[in-house]
Amino acid sequence: METLQELYQDSIKDVYSAEKQFIRAMPKLAKKAQSETLKEALHTHLEQSQVQVERLEQIAEAGGFKLRGKVCKAAQGLVEEAQEHLEEGTPGPVLDAAIVACAQKNEHYEIGTYGTIIAWAEQLGETDAVALLRESLAEEEQTDKLLSGVAEKEINKAALNAEIEAPAPKAKPKPKASVK
Repeated sequence: METLQELYQDSIKDVYSAEKQFIRAMPKLAKKAQSETLKEALHTHLEQSQVQVERLEQIAEAGGFKLRGKVCKAAQGLVEEAQEHLEEGTPGPVLDAAIVACAQKNEHYEIGTYGTIIAWAEQLGETDAVALLRESLAEEEQTDKLLSGVAEKEINKAALNAEIEAPAPKAKPKPKASVK
C-alpha cells in the first residue's frame, strides 16, 4: 500500500470480513448461552451487524472498490478462541461469562477499527462514509456497554455462585514412583 486511500479501502475490506465472520459466529454463541438476557443481546447485535455490513457495501460501492479478497486474521483468531470456549465449556453461568468475554473482544476490535477508519475517511474527505461509519461505531459501543451491563448485573455473579456451589474436582492420585 502506497497511499492513505489504499490503506483506508483495505481497512474497509478488513472490517467487512470481520463483520461477516462475527455474523457467522454469533448464532453459535447465542445457542450455547443460558442467560436469556445474553441471548437477546447477541441476537440484537446480530441484526445490527447485518446492517453494518450493508453500510460497508454502500461505502465500497460509492468508492468504486470491491470488498472481496481480504480475510481479517484478527477476527479469525477471535472466532477460533470463541469456538474453543464453546467446545470446552459446559452450558451454564461460567460459559456465559466466557461468551460475554469473547463477544466483547470482538466489539473492542471493531470499535478500534471503526475509529481508525473514521479518522482516515475524514482526512480523505469521505463525508458520506464518515456518517455511515459513525453509525456503526455507535452501535458497537452500545453493544459493548450492554454486554458489560449484562455481565455485571447477572452473569459474573451467577458464574461465581456456580463456582462456589460446584463440588471441588477430585484430585487425581499421584503415580507411585517406581523403584528399580
